[in-house]
Amino acid sequence: MSNAPTFETRTDERITELEIKLSYNEDLLDTLNALVARQQQDISMLLREVGQLHQQGNEPGMAAAQNPRDELPPHY
Repeated sequence: MSNAPTFETRTDERITELEIKLSYNEDLLDTLNALVARQQQDISMLLREVGQLHQQGNEPGMAAAQNPRDELPPHY
């Protein structure tokens, strides 16, 4: 009798290895999906803030104060 693994034993081992890899891949996919969702929230928030800053910059009276060179130094 030989100690060589049988076809069924080797097939079972390969299936087990594939199931383990699948489990890790599913976990990685869930992690990446959560990361993408969080980044999308961050992007949306930043876009809102940029829009608000853009609106503030377009308000009357804001244009003169936008350029720091136009402001007087504090000792005047």
